[in-house]
Amino acid sequence: MGLFTPYKKSANKFSYIPRFYDPVKEARELRRRELRGESVETDNAEYTPGMYLRTQREARAERRLNSAGRRTNKGSGLIMVAGALLLLLFAYMLYPRIMELLSMSGNRQRVQTVVEEFDPYAPILIVPNDYEE
Repeated sequence: MGLFTPYKKSANKFSYIPRFYDPVKEARELRRRELRGESVETDNAEYTPGMYLRTQREARAERRLNSAGRRTNKGSGLIMVAGALLLLLFAYMLYPRIMELLSMSGNRQRVQTVVEEFDPYAPILIVPNDYEE
């Protein structure tokens, strides 16, 4: 702590940081207050459960409504029709093959295998190896 001296090297300075109006900051704070559900009317109001969620949901719905008005989805109906036609084409092409497979499985005769006792003196059946040429 310094002692009192009548001789100073510099004058006392007042540390004043000037404040000014920042429109970007004001808009940001206003947006945050809207999202939190605060306004001049609700500053003194008592909190009710879900109050902030409701205001966020309403703001989001309004934003979506505004953005939905700008863009139109005319191509989505066309895409759905093209998809349905493609699905019908595949069904038309694959239906005969599927029915053929089902009819072949129904006509196939069941081979009955008879289990005989092991005969060590029976001739061995030799099957040619088709894998090697």
